[in-house]
Amino acid sequence: MNYVLALFLPPLSILLTGRVFVSIAVFIIWVPAILFSGGLTHPMFILLAWILIYQANADRRAQRYGRD
Repeated sequence: MNYVLALFLPPLSILLTGRVFVSIAVFIIWVPAILFSGGLTHPMFILLAWILIYQANADRRAQRYGRD
């Protein structure tokens, strides 16, 4: 579900992974990038959000199985 949200609102998706400061920084950069480039930079933010979501899920799996 979070991956689909990242398609439309990458900063909110990053916020839901628990990375508050990264989410704020992405939002500050994302809004002007969307307005000035017409959406050409949007895939970059989607990719960043997907990487952070995957990393958060991997960390959660590692904690569940007792790995560091």
